[in-house]
Amino acid sequence: MSTRGGEADNTGPSIPCVPHPLHQPQGLRTKTVRPLERYRIRMRLLDAVDEDRRDVEVLLTALQQAVAEVQGLGGMVHLPGGGMSGILYLVADSGLPESMTLPWLIIPARGTAPPSRAARNDTTTWQRELAPPDPVPGRDPAALWPSRLPAGIGQLAVPIPSGGRRRGALSVLFAPGAEPGAAERAFLNEVAAWMSGRLKSSGILNPSPTLLRALENGPEPQEVAPLWDVEGMPSITYTWDLLTGELTSDRPVVEVLTGIDPEVMSGGIEAWAALIHPDDLPGAVAGFDTGIQMRGGFQNEYRIRRQDGTYLWIEARARTTTDEEGTPVKVIGTLRDSSETHAAAESVGRALRHMSDGFVSLDTDWRIGFLNQAAERLFGAAGDVAGALLWDIPAVRAVPGLEQRCRATAAEGRPAGFDVPGPDGTSWYHLRLVPMPEGLTLYLTDTTERHLREVERAAAERAAAERAALVQRITRELAEAVTAQDVMAAVADGVMTPLGSTGLIMLGAVGDRLTVVGSRGYSERFTRLLDGQWTVRDTTSPVGDALRTRTPLCISSEELLKRYPGTETLIREGGKQAWAFLPLAVSGRGIGAAVIGFGRPRVLDDDERTLLTALSGLIAQALERAELYDEATTRARTLQRSLLPQALPKLPEVTAAARYQSAKQGADVGGDWYDVIPLSAARVALVIGDVMGHGMAEAATMGRLRTAVRTLSELELPPDEILGHLNDIVGELGTDAFVTCLYGIYDPVTRRLSYASAGQPPPAVAHPDGTVTFLSMTPDPPLGVAAPPFETLETLLPADSLLALYSDGLVESKDRDVTTGMSRLAELLSQSVNAMPTSPADASDLDALCATITSALLPAHSALIDDAALLLARTHPLAAEHVADWPLPEDPVAAGQARELVRAQLTDWDLADEDLIMTTELLVSELVGNVIRHACGPIRLRMLRSRALICEVSDASLTTPHIRHTSATDEGGRGLQLISALCQRWGTRHTRTGKSIWTEQPLPTASV
Repeated sequence: MSTRGGEADNTGPSIPCVPHPLHQPQGLRTKTVRPLERYRIRMRLLDAVDEDRRDVEVLLTALQQAVAEVQGLGGMVHLPGGGMSGILYLVADSGLPESMTLPWLIIPARGTAPPSRAARNDTTTWQRELAPPDPVPGRDPAALWPSRLPAGIGQLAVPIPSGGRRRGALSVLFAPGAEPGAAERAFLNEVAAWMSGRLKSSGILNPSPTLLRALENGPEPQEVAPLWDVEGMPSITYTWDLLTGELTSDRPVVEVLTGIDPEVMSGGIEAWAALIHPDDLPGAVAGFDTGIQMRGGFQNEYRIRRQDGTYLWIEARARTTTDEEGTPVKVIGTLRDSSETHAAAESVGRALRHMSDGFVSLDTDWRIGFLNQAAERLFGAAGDVAGALLWDIPAVRAVPGLEQRCRATAAEGRPAGFDVPGPDGTSWYHLRLVPMPEGLTLYLTDTTERHLREVERAAAERAAAERAALVQRITRELAEAVTAQDVMAAVADGVMTPLGSTGLIMLGAVGDRLTVVGSRGYSERFTRLLDGQWTVRDTTSPVGDALRTRTPLCISSEELLKRYPGTETLIREGGKQAWAFLPLAVSGRGIGAAVIGFGRPRVLDDDERTLLTALSGLIAQALERAELYDEATTRARTLQRSLLPQALPKLPEVTAAARYQSAKQGADVGGDWYDVIPLSAARVALVIGDVMGHGMAEAATMGRLRTAVRTLSELELPPDEILGHLNDIVGELGTDAFVTCLYGIYDPVTRRLSYASAGQPPPAVAHPDGTVTFLSMTPDPPLGVAAPPFETLETLLPADSLLALYSDGLVESKDRDVTTGMSRLAELLSQSVNAMPTSPADASDLDALCATITSALLPAHSALIDDAALLLARTHPLAAEHVADWPLPEDPVAAGQARELVRAQLTDWDLADEDLIMTTELLVSELVGNVIRHACGPIRLRMLRSRALICEVSDASLTTPHIRHTSATDEGGRGLQLISALCQRWGTRHTRTGKSIWTEQPLPTASV
């Protein structure tokens, strides 16, 4: 199609004159900026173009204004067609002779010419030297190129946009040496945009396939062969003389078009146009007009009126012929009756239009050609959306990612479908894309109900899975629950949130009464109110009914009050709107109940009731196991308390406090122990030990060993010998018994600590100045695997030192090694020792320090994996004025001398009680007499004033005296019997140089 403007000499290649611009130019200057006001005038002129003007006229007007403003030689407009992809067609030109437009009639969209590049790349394109465009099949523009065209003509092309893609290009030719500046380029782009806005609703300039094939044959005049030759399909060949308007045909019109006025041809084109249906007349006239202007073939279908007033469909195909100068002179075409085909198409169309599923026909550019009523409900009325891009439809834009999925499916080239949500967010559709040669068809099936069923089924499956997971989780937690409180916590954590509960009470049977095991979500007042209120066999209570029927009772507060009037206080104080009473029974025996409360009205469905029924059995079994465990734990703790010291002795030489914590596993008892044992000569034994493992067996072993230690201590053995005897005892227990132990003896007279260790960590000593040290030692292996002798070490303790003995469980854990734990212990001792009094009257401060250290070093009881024991002892030396020591001669007079020394010392200590003096004199005299008679020197006498009055007589003999059973006639052997009768206790202690025989007498009350 070529629309001419201006005067042109069609016989030569000379350049024509262009329309005058709105001003008198002084010559085109490169980079000259035009005033914006002139551009606005031009655009206002274009805006004044009538809306009813044909698109060809609109294009020509805009092109003329553009060429005039930029002082171009001429211009062209190229647009794509609908039949041949990748082709641009010349649809309008201005100021150019036909010899110059002939090579530009058809150009490839992917060519190198400026219009092709501008349309393809969406960019303004400038070429300094005009050249022929690239060839297309059957057409060589270079062969048609004018031979006398001046050199240096430039060409500027700008894209014409439309709907997100480029429809074509506007191009202007410039005189040699003239190059358009930025202002001219901007103006041309503005004109191109105006063209796009006026053309966007038109389909006339989109040529049909028949027209495109006609354009490919060129504009030369030729005789037209029959436009179709289909067997059994009669047609009329007609000729329309464009100069006279005369119509002629090769046969009578009624032979093919039944019922048509036979004289219509004699009336010319006007008479024929009068028969066309009014609705089809604009399209038919436009088709003729386009075909004539484009000088090629065209095709149309419309209705014409019969003589009886009815209409029939005809299909018209024609071709325009021109004279030697290219002027259209005739239209030659054929007509046939297409009513049958159209009726079939209408039948199919009606079926498509009224089918329940949506149907949309799309061209290759994704533009809507047809849609039925079902699709209209989703996309909009057909009159509003026909010809629009699918992606511009609001319903399509509302679905994220739909365009990408559709394009990806179409690119595969085979039918495919997928589900997408509707634009309202509640509906669902199944989209099926079927590629066709002319485009695609889109089927839309409303699958909302199916999707809802699938959602409901998925929700049901998900709910079932969640219930199964809930039961599995609660089962696991109940299996791990040890105590009744653990069971309570597992049920509360696993049931309350999933059911929306706000309260839970666990009741356990004690005899016939139901007592509260634990609660959550209730006040302490309510818990006390419910404790012991109901009995297991009370059928007048909801719990009794549930236990009788073995079925959970789910009931609202209103119904609960009607059925069980005695629950009025329960409802008022509990503040719940609905209840669930779960019976807990094992082996046909009711052991308790679980009461679940809801803060709002709640009706449990069948699945939830089934869940509660299953859970009640699991809870009952767990609660029974917990009760058995609690009983075993109570027995074990009783045993543990009986095996450990009930209370540490209160001694003036040592102030002591201790803590023991068993591991969580087992029966909550273990093998760690500690002890403080008073010895002779005001000395004190400090013991700590650990039977490896925890449980009843370890606790029993610990008890045996503690008894053995106390017994061995009575024998006044040194630490290494005591560990040796313990090693023998542990060895007799079996090869799998291992025990660590540290035994130390503190002498307040010398302030020395003698100790031996078998596998125990070193004791910590906190000095009065706050420094903390660990006693140096290389501990022997544990008892049971050690090989005696053990090593005894000694250390001098500063006055009022704090000694810490501990088991490895205190300083070692899964998250901390022994070294780190000992460092932390030293830090805690250093922080606390200065804040404590140096000579406390009782052990309360040490008790508080024990609590501080254990809480800082030990994790929560539930996480404790090993027993832990701690013994703190503050040492107090015996003052020098409370110690008296004398040597005695190895002579019988030594007894008298000893009596004199005793009387004087007791008087000096303000112990002038005559009975005490006489008894002490007698004891010392008897002890010295035994040494003179049965032992050997040197002899020494020592008196200590401590927790008791202590008298010691030492000699070099290793012979241990024993009490003899004498007869009435024996003259001797009654001395030790007398000593045993006069003192509180007595004994023999071996020393490095021999032995010491000692006695202890209670001090008068006022002297203590």
